Amino acid sequence: MNVIKKSFDLGDGRTIEIETGKLAKQADGSVVVRMGDTMLLATVVSSVGAKAGVDFLPLSVDYQEKYAAAGRIPGGFLRREARLSDYEVLISRLVDRALRPMFPEDYHSDTQVMITLISSDKNIMPDCLAGLAASAAIAVSDIPFNGPISEVRVAKIDGNFVINPYVSDLERATMEFLVAGTESDIVMVEGEADEISEADMVEAIEFAHKAIVVQVQAQKELAELVGKTVKRTYSHEDSNPELKEKVYAATYDKVYAIAKSNTSKGERGDAFGAILMDFIATLGEDIDDVTGFLSKKYFHDVQYDAIRNLVLDEGIRLDGRDVRTVRPIWSEVGYLPSAHGSAVFTRGETQSLTTVTLGSKDDEQMIDGAFINGYNKFLLHYNFPGFSTGEVRPNRGAGRREIGHGNLAMRSLKKVLPGLEENPYTIRIVSDILESNGSSSMATVCAGTLALMDAGIKIKAPVSGIAMGLITDEKTGKYAILSDILGDEDHLGDMDFKVTGTEKGIVACQMDLKINGLKWEVLTNALNQAKEARLHILNEMKKTISAPREDYKDHAPRIVSLSIDKEFIGAVIGPGGKIIQEMQRETGASISIEEVGNKGIVEIFADNKAAIDAAVGRINAIAAKPDIGATYDGKVKSIMPFGAFVEIMPGKDGLLHISEIDWTRLETMDGVFKEGDRIQVKLLDIDKQGKMKLSRKALLPRPAKPEGTAENKPA
Repeated sequence: MNVIKKSFDLGDGRTIEIETGKLAKQADGSVVVRMGDTMLLATVVSSVGAKAGVDFLPLSVDYQEKYAAAGRIPGGFLRREARLSDYEVLISRLVDRALRPMFPEDYHSDTQVMITLISSDKNIMPDCLAGLAASAAIAVSDIPFNGPISEVRVAKIDGNFVINPYVSDLERATMEFLVAGTESDIVMVEGEADEISEADMVEAIEFAHKAIVVQVQAQKELAELVGKTVKRTYSHEDSNPELKEKVYAATYDKVYAIAKSNTSKGERGDAFGAILMDFIATLGEDIDDVTGFLSKKYFHDVQYDAIRNLVLDEGIRLDGRDVRTVRPIWSEVGYLPSAHGSAVFTRGETQSLTTVTLGSKDDEQMIDGAFINGYNKFLLHYNFPGFSTGEVRPNRGAGRREIGHGNLAMRSLKKVLPGLEENPYTIRIVSDILESNGSSSMATVCAGTLALMDAGIKIKAPVSGIAMGLITDEKTGKYAILSDILGDEDHLGDMDFKVTGTEKGIVACQMDLKINGLKWEVLTNALNQAKEARLHILNEMKKTISAPREDYKDHAPRIVSLSIDKEFIGAVIGPGGKIIQEMQRETGASISIEEVGNKGIVEIFADNKAAIDAAVGRINAIAAKPDIGATYDGKVKSIMPFGAFVEIMPGKDGLLHISEIDWTRLETMDGVFKEGDRIQVKLLDIDKQGKMKLSRKALLPRPAKPEGTAENKPA
């Protein structure tokens, strides 16, 4: 083995080590990245040559966690790792979005990157190392690559920026972003924050980039040590300069005119298709497959140039808007009468129908991952059916795109949810995209906000979102930032930048760049223009509903959360769960209890107030502490020669001594009470052993003294 290692410092004494030459040597490139006890194995394989008729990079990126890395056995029937979890898909997407723009545009070989968590440190998150590991694997291979890149997590903790912070410190973070970049540029940003300013976000990204530069340099030095600085040669694209010139000459002006005609998405697509078919018809019936393929490719290049030039030269977009205008918006809440909360949000040709469902603790989602496990009380699911874009597409469940878009909306709305004391519900939001032409994830954020307020959830503030685009001309330096981009502008533009926030500031973002050389000035301008658009959308939303409803819908379930002393948890549950099961059966409410610190948190869930009140009363009776001097309606439990034991609360008996039954002296307990009698008693005292002293005579009028006694003689 020729094992080569390269390590670097994060700037605070913590180190990251990259090792190659020991594992997975038949892959084109493989490395092990280690920080603390967290270890990631990253491999890359790229086939030699490319399939005919392919004009894109068939890249797949998979991140997977081995349960053995955390010393755990997978749950479920099979007890083995299965399909990727949503968490693993999200990390795979983060790496994919950073790597994909870095491959040469004409490189079309099947390429697979696999990142595997093989050892886990509970205090070090592996996702911030996955991009570094993937890029390093490519760096030590002969695969053409315009990197290296790296990814880091930047968080602001106790007022200071920290790179790749420990898990235990993240709880105090006011902002948290995963940032990917090259030695000179940023290529991807995703994260969340507590209503921060645009300037704070730019500062965080700049801080992250300084750390990225160090990690990229370490990969370059590693590649030199391995001897993989020269990459393989390839030829994946046919070319026909004469055909390209002919396509441009015949179609450019027509495409430019259609782009400027302010038509709908469908009309515009039909018109572009007709231009292409008319051109292909001029080539004759016997054109070969290569000529047909190249004609379509060059026509796409014509569309790319014409639409971009229209924006840069005339400031006109495909639907006739200028660069700052947001498409018309309309919204409605309470559209679905049976849902606990619902909203329709439409912006231009993008529409979301979103519902909110309120559930109990039993509806929480169990997370069973190698690194992350526990329970989740807030779920957001995003669906993107084929009919939303007028396509025929089989429904095969949520894909990576749906998971990623839903996660961005979830990040945004999670930031404004009330705390556990104000909101004991498990909340599920479902966004069904009914129409799509640009930024359906941002429509989900807006519709989700409206639906939460319609459901009566006391969110901290409404959230809106906007997708920004960018078109640049590297030769002239001209650029245009586009607010509320269309689907075509997303495909043909240089940036897709989604920003969500409240009136106070940013709560989440997602940025992907397709070009090199984004200046900080452009990023700042894009954020400021996004703020203008966000606030406009927020004002439109407030015309429909401006604050959460005062109460939940009549048909929504009710939850009451109680806090009891830890010592009463066992009494509420009862032996073998007997007491809590009896309460649920007799009241019709669902009751759950868990220990949190020195308290027991009881949640009572029911669909009617009577059931809630009955369960609350019974739990309060069990968990309440007797109050000296208070009067209780007691039940005689047993009779002894010296008195009676009376239950004043469930499970709490006190002694009613024979001398405390009546003002008249009793010689015996015979015939005074029988077991099961209900009597009023007063709690006189509780001794150090917790024994209660009761009195009945204290509640009875004291008899007058007989005439002639000292107390009744005239003065």
